[in-house]
Amino acid sequence: MKSIDGLKFAEMIKMGAHHLYQNADYVDSLNVFPVPDGDTGTNMNLSMSSGAKETEENAVAHLGQTAHALSKGLLMGARGNSGVILSQLFRGFGKSVEDEAIVDGKQFAAALKYGVETAYKAVMKPVEGTILTVAKDAANVGVEKATTTDDIIEVLEAIVEESKASLERTPDLLAVLKEVGVVDSGGQGLVYVYEGFLACLKGEELPERTIVGSMDDLVNAEHHRSVQGFMNTEDIEFGYCTEFMVQFEADKLATNPYDESNFRQALSQFGDSLLVISDEEVAKVHIHTEEPGDALNYGQQFGSLIKIKIENMREQHIEIVGENYSTQNTTKKEVVTHPYAVVTVAMGAGIADLLRSVGASAVIEGGQTMNPSTEDIVKAIKEVGAERVLILPNNKNIIMAAEQAAEVVGIEAAVVPTKTVPEGLAAILAFNPEAEVTANASAMTEAASFVKTGQVTHAVRDTSIDGVDIKKDDFMGISGGKIMISTPSLDEAMKTLLASLIDEDDEIVTILYGEDVSKEQASSMVNYVENNFSHAEVELYNGKQPLYPYIISVE
Repeated sequence: MKSIDGLKFAEMIKMGAHHLYQNADYVDSLNVFPVPDGDTGTNMNLSMSSGAKETEENAVAHLGQTAHALSKGLLMGARGNSGVILSQLFRGFGKSVEDEAIVDGKQFAAALKYGVETAYKAVMKPVEGTILTVAKDAANVGVEKATTTDDIIEVLEAIVEESKASLERTPDLLAVLKEVGVVDSGGQGLVYVYEGFLACLKGEELPERTIVGSMDDLVNAEHHRSVQGFMNTEDIEFGYCTEFMVQFEADKLATNPYDESNFRQALSQFGDSLLVISDEEVAKVHIHTEEPGDALNYGQQFGSLIKIKIENMREQHIEIVGENYSTQNTTKKEVVTHPYAVVTVAMGAGIADLLRSVGASAVIEGGQTMNPSTEDIVKAIKEVGAERVLILPNNKNIIMAAEQAAEVVGIEAAVVPTKTVPEGLAAILAFNPEAEVTANASAMTEAASFVKTGQVTHAVRDTSIDGVDIKKDDFMGISGGKIMISTPSLDEAMKTLLASLIDEDDEIVTILYGEDVSKEQASSMVNYVENNFSHAEVELYNGKQPLYPYIISVE
């Protein structure tokens, strides 16, 4: 087969997504830590399913357009780091073939390689021995194979073969994989997608589903590694929050070619808090300026203006601090519930209430085993109705989805990369409603770094990590991503963890107890801290969180 079009590519996507779906449980089983949140397969499956659904609904013969639909579906459905990386791989792929009605093997391999480059750029600190490595090695071999043949089946056969070989090499690149004796879960998920692609092109049945049996069956192939009013109104330098969209027009672009970087640079002279997001059809602009007309006039050089919103921030400030308020907008005004919002993620009704009590505008239900998608985060932000937003994921596996949401939400946004609920609480307490988004993100990130987090959960299998022997259903005390103890006793796990976390300089210990822990049992842990660490003040909250009987904050 020399080439494929958009309709054939849509069939490949459907089969790749189905093969991943069939094996999602197995990929879930591949997590280095034996905690009950092995969700790499779930995240990749939900992400790929979103992409496949968008592709099926918008598939056309033009391959570039079908690839664009896949990219859009993956972007909005991306969950967890693995799902976000998968979306970036095919985002780059789609960009590479956007003008191609059909592609041959050489073009297909080159597009995958461009997708790899896109994915690496999206990750702040790429780690080898992960899905990134598998994608890179497979694409490189595909490009090499395409120098001897342009047959897309032959090229894809080489890609699949190398993806499997690269997957087997991941333990040599990531020590924790070798320690447990497994391969990378995200890489395994990508192999399933590529296998589905190849089966579709060859007209073959999907490879046999990998069955997750007993824990003993998985010894050699299973668990891989996851306020307002502090300033004066007259101090506001740029008084009008201005938002508009430019709908590009061909005749104007002919004389004023659009370049996002140049467009953003030119608008920056008119004010601050500038955000520009664009695609082939429109550019969305947010800016704080003293002369909204200047920004609008500049934008109009590239097309017609739509969805204009201009708000007088001085009048908003007067209202916030309790003075008289009147509306004098010169264009359509939309209701803004929060001029500035903090959107965060947590599981447990008690934890959600606690986050709201310290300043969170919205709390998205999610966390371990249930990572919200990019679209979930965007939806929550839009429901808040803020002009500016800070996003606190409170889980390392949600950070990349949060970063994607910040890029596409259409307002000024930044991510504070909190990895735990205690970090999120500390970050919110450092929020300054008068600081700019970037300054707030920096200060809140710093505040989160001073918090020590401990967690107690149960083991889902037998294993040994960092010299700790772990038995299924043991309670594990975890600090800083390291398992400190594994024991059948919940109280023993908790006390050992507390002793490892608290030192003589610490002042406050906060204990969040979960839905399976009684108040009496939790209170005994308070007594333990008071009796053994009298210099520290103890606070106890019913977090009502699942999976983790205790979450501890020490500062």
